[in-house]
Order: sequence, then C-alpha cells, then structure tokens
Amino acid sequence: MRFILNLLVSGLTIFLAAWILPDSAVYVESFGWAILVAVIIGFVNATIGSILRIFTFPLNLLTLGLVSFIITILMIMLTDWLMGPRFDVDGFWWATLFAIITAILDMIFGSIIGKNK
Repeated sequence: MRFILNLLVSGLTIFLAAWILPDSAVYVESFGWAILVAVIIGFVNATIGSILRIFTFPLNLLTLGLVSFIITILMIMLTDWLMGPRFDVDGFWWATLFAIITAILDMIFGSIIGKNK
C-alpha cells in the first residue's frame, strides 16, 4: 500500500511540475502518463543512474554532489527520449528546472503524508 501511495505522490509531483512550467518547456500528456514517467525515472535512476554514480564517485565527492544532480538531469532527459511525445522536456536547462521543482514538491508532499516513515 505504501508503494502505491509513493507512486501516486511521485506522479502528482511530476504532473504539477510540468503544469507549473510552460508547455513548450515540459509537457506531460495526463496524470496517468505522469505516473508512468515516475516509474520510468525511478527505473533508469536505479539502473543506469546507479552505475554512473558508482563510476563518478570520486568526482562526486570533489563537487559535493553536483555530479549526482547532473546525472539525475540526464536520467530525466533519457526518460524524455524513451517516452516519446507523451513526456517532453525541451533541453538541459528545462530539465534542470524540472528536477528542482520536482524535488521541492516531493519534499513538501513527503512531509505532509510522511513518505519516508
């Protein structure tokens, strides 16, 4: 049950972040597709993102986590490529802003529902 609630909250944060940003920058077709985007972002972060974080660990230490944030942005762009026209991010800087807004919204909703308990 907790997994489903976390998935719905992640889908909501992605949907709201896409709604906050202009349609020409970030586009998600519907709330259902936002949930699928959350699943795919989670999957690519867990697989490819983890491998990249292992290889860039020394550089990540030197930059105090900036490399990890850039890897997250690249995973959002990979998800954009995998999803086709259902989820569209218009470039690196919009993906950066999308990642920041998504992180803030996820933190707010997570504290409201106790996501990390």
